Amino acid sequence: MSLVSNHHFPRHAHDQFGMGLIARGAQRSWSGVGVVSAEAGDMIMVNPGEIHDGIPLGGKARGWRIVYFDPAVMAGLVNEEFSKPVEIARPVARDPLLARRFTRLFVCLTERHRDTLRTEEEMIRTLMRLLRRHGVERLRSGGPSPSVAKAIRRLESAPSEPVTLAELAALSGVSRFQLLRGFVREIGITPHAYLVQLRVRHARRLLTHAHTPAQAALLAGFADQSHLTRAFVRQFGITPGRYSQALA
Repeated sequence: MSLVSNHHFPRHAHDQFGMGLIARGAQRSWSGVGVVSAEAGDMIMVNPGEIHDGIPLGGKARGWRIVYFDPAVMAGLVNEEFSKPVEIARPVARDPLLARRFTRLFVCLTERHRDTLRTEEEMIRTLMRLLRRHGVERLRSGGPSPSVAKAIRRLESAPSEPVTLAELAALSGVSRFQLLRGFVREIGITPHAYLVQLRVRHARRLLTHAHTPAQAALLAGFADQSHLTRAFVRQFGITPGRYSQALA
């Protein structure tokens, strides 16, 4: 994806690994390692499920190119070269060699007549640089607390179904206030924001499989297409209709 925008992206996450290059302007982001800034020439990176946001610096539009990799692609590559699971360590890095390799990969991926062998080679070279220079062994963690984990499982099991904070709290065995406070502290966003993200990402997958924005809205659990459009723009900076057109 290529995008030039002065949009303020709220805290959100992606299903995939993301690797991109800031082409113009600059932005500030909240991340799991604190607040970071990226300017033209910097690489930006994110692991699946990592909460982050994006705010343009100076009120000016910034532009970037980014490629999202399915976790299965990364896992296959890691299994070939590393003895243990690896994740990206930093959300921003100044790495001219990685930037050059990423630029070549992006050209390969966006060519009208793609050369499969060349594209595969550029992808392997780029990801190897990324993981060897900016990857770390994935540490085992306890994850969220049991109460928050139960709420997350409920949200992820049926994101298109209505749910209340009272229902989540009852499932988790805590009060509504305790669940809300713990969820924000541990995940970085509220249960409602987490649910909206799940629905938006589901809608994007539906659009990828040729559903119309109206169909995607209803299947993903939004009240109507307008509701989806507002949430989609907040998270991705473009409308579902424009996203569908780009896919076509």
